[in-house]
Amino acid sequence: MWSEGTIGIPNADGTNTIYHYWVKHYEEGSQFGINGGRISKLTLKVDGKVTCNYDRGWDVKPEDEHTKIAYSILLNSYN
Repeated sequence: MWSEGTIGIPNADGTNTIYHYWVKHYEEGSQFGINGGRISKLTLKVDGKVTCNYDRGWDVKPEDEHTKIAYSILLNSYN
């Protein structure tokens, strides 16, 4: 099952960084999921730039603080 949407992460100046995400998730966890969980594919983009990508393994790990927060929100929701 695919889910798609946006997440706004607040910045210090009162604006938001908007992340567009795509998540492929299942009812049960698997060896291909993040941490053995239900998410097998996940992409986060900001302004068209990929900041996080997991496709049955890490292609682009979340590095900056805002991406880590958005990633954590998705893990909490779908994994």
